[in-house]
Formats: sequence, C-alpha cells, structure tokens
Amino acid sequence: MFQTIINAFKIKEVRNKILITIALIFVYRLGCYIPVPGVKAFSGLENYSFLQIMNAVSGSALQYGTFFAMGIGPYINASIIIQLLSVGIPALERLSKQGEEGRRRLNTYTRLLTLFLAIAQAIGILVTFGEEGIKFEQLFGVDEFSKFLGYAFLVVVYTAGAALTMWIGERITDYGVSNGISLLIFAGILSSAGTSIYTMITGLFVEATALTSMWQLIGFILVAILIFGAIVTVDSAERKIPVQYAKQVKGRKMYGGQSTHIPIKVNASGVMPLIFAFSILSFPDLIVNLLGWPTSWWSRNVGTQSWLYVVLLCLLILFFSYFYNQIQFNPDDISKSIQGNGGFIPGTRPGKPTADYLKRVSNRITLFGAIFLALLALIPTIIFKAIGGMGLANVFTATGLLIIVSVALEFEQALQSQIMMKNYKGFLK
Repeated sequence: MFQTIINAFKIKEVRNKILITIALIFVYRLGCYIPVPGVKAFSGLENYSFLQIMNAVSGSALQYGTFFAMGIGPYINASIIIQLLSVGIPALERLSKQGEEGRRRLNTYTRLLTLFLAIAQAIGILVTFGEEGIKFEQLFGVDEFSKFLGYAFLVVVYTAGAALTMWIGERITDYGVSNGISLLIFAGILSSAGTSIYTMITGLFVEATALTSMWQLIGFILVAILIFGAIVTVDSAERKIPVQYAKQVKGRKMYGGQSTHIPIKVNASGVMPLIFAFSILSFPDLIVNLLGWPTSWWSRNVGTQSWLYVVLLCLLILFFSYFYNQIQFNPDDISKSIQGNGGFIPGTRPGKPTADYLKRVSNRITLFGAIFLALLALIPTIIFKAIGGMGLANVFTATGLLIIVSVALEFEQALQSQIMMKNYKGFLK
C-alpha cells in the first residue's frame, strides 16, 4: 500500500486528487472542533450504546457538542433506508435501473431524507441533554419561550453541520480519491482510536499506571494485528465457479472457447448486515433510555448486556446477510446470462440446474460469512473491554473494525485504478 501511495504522488493528476482529499478531510476534522454557542460537553453518553457508536464514528464531536456533532450518521441512515425502499417500492426500483438520471434522482431523495433525519436526530439529542448540556442563559434567556428559541437555533446549527458534512463527503467522491463518505467515517474512527491509544501511552509515564498501561498497549497491538489479519483474509476470500464457453462460428470468425470463472465473495455484503442488526437492536434501547426507563424490562432482559441481546444480534446478522446477498446476487439472472452467451458450468446442465447450483453454493458461502460477522460482532468488543476498558471497546467495535479495513483496501484499489488509468493515457499519447 505504501508503494502504491509513493507511485501515486509521482503522477501530477493523482497527486492533486490526494491533496484535495486530504484538504477536505482536514476541513471536516476542523469542523469537529468548532464549538457551538451555548453548548457545553454532553455527559452521560455511556448510558446510551447507540450514542457511543455515533460519538466514536464522529471522532468524539458528539461528546463535546461541536458543529459536526452528528457527523455523517444521518446520511448513512438515509442511504440505507433508500436502498431498502428501492427493493420494495416499484417506482424507486425503476429509478435504480434508469442509469445516471435515475441515480441522480435517488441521490436527491437521499439528501432530502438526510435533512429530515438530521432534524429528528438533533431534536432527540438536545432533548436528552438539554438541561445539563446547554447553557440557555447564553442563548436567548431562561424562560420557556427563550428555551424554545434556543432549541430551534441549535437544531438548525446541527442540521447545517450534517448537511455540510454530507457535501464534503460528496466533493471527496467527485474530486478526490475513493468514496468520500467512507473516508469521513474512517477519519472519525481513527481519531477516536488515536485518543484512546494516546491515553494508554501517557499512562506509561505515570508510575501508578505504568505497568498496567504497558500490558494494555502490548495486548492491544497483538489483538489488533490478529483481528485485522482475519478481516483482510475473509474480505478477500472468494469461491471461483468455473464457466466454459463453447466455440461458435459466425461467418468466417470463431468466437468463444474460453474458460473463465464467477467469483463469489465470502463476505460480499461487507459491513451492511452489522449496521442493520445494530440499528434495529439499538433503536428500542435508545428510546427506552431517552424516556428515562433504564431499569425497565427491556433494559434488564434485552439490553446490550443481556444474553438475549447477543442471541438476537447473531440471528439478525444471519438474516440480513442472506437478505443483502439476495439483493446483490441473483442466480437466475446469472444462469440466463451464461446460457445466452453459450456458456455452461462443467458438470451442471444449463438453465434451472445451473441456477440451483449457484444458489446452493451462494447460500453455503453466505452462511460462513454470516458466522464470521457474528463472531466479529462479539469477540473484539469483549477482548478490547478486557484489555483497554470502555475507550477501546467503543472505538473498535465490529462495525468500526470492518470499516477501517474495508476503507483502507478500497482506498488502495482506487489509487491503483487512478495510476493504471493515467498510465494507459500516457501510453496512448
């Protein structure tokens, strides 16, 4: 990867894109430190698991109530909702198949939904921490109407911050390298991780905590290397289905006679099943906590610390892995495409037998990928809690680990594509 970056800086166009990406990420991180008038640090985030994840992704911007406190979260949720609706609503499904114009309209719907979710999310956060997190006397006053104006002002500010974050991510995608939204999440998670690691390093110089901090740091490095290695291995693993194309004579030319393969990735759905599962289980927990019922039946029996939560999480990951695989991989369409081009899978008859074979193989691989995601959702959090306390556990969740590795690999592939494209252009000139 380092060699790829060095080669990219040797090409002027690619170097400019990298510099634009770095500059826009710097603007985003700068916005995470801009204070909002009348807001002090929000305390008590440890009582809300959903808000802990948001705080880690935003690089602790939510904890301090800064301009980009909500980060890119509303845009991610809006994208997931639009993607799911595109499967169930015929009108949106037609738009998704209309090429560039359809994608442009879907992006417009995603932006509008992002604004709506940002408003709702800002209201929820401010209502939760209003009395202890906002200095109303510094805004408009302390009477009820002035408090209403204060809430309205802060909702507008935080919604504007979410919209600007979305704009920065889209500009990185258009003028920089790789996907801008992914890079913003990547930067936020690394920032939160850096803070936790810095705390461990500074503990080495304190006599009372030196030995504990040293073992925590060593254990963290070893476990992180093992987990990252496992994620990279599974992320790049795939099953190659051989396909043979028969020779066809058309006029005086002969076509076909090639051997190729269909790659089926073990973890084709990536981090999406984890995001769906965590969102569904965290939403009721968030509502219960926001209503002030921390000792309710739900928190005791279905909360994040219960065994039922673990079971439900694994089942939801399994379900969404198959659900997302059905969206991405259609054995019937692939079978028709192979048959239409004169191809066949050795040992399997064309048509429905080929579709059944592809479906059977895909289901088996998806099961293995789902089990891996379920283990990844549980083991890292438990290990990092034991090694480094809640700081590392909140940062290095399963979603955070997958995002870090996936974005790094995606960034390297994007750089390689840019380098290859420029080399081809230079060759043609």
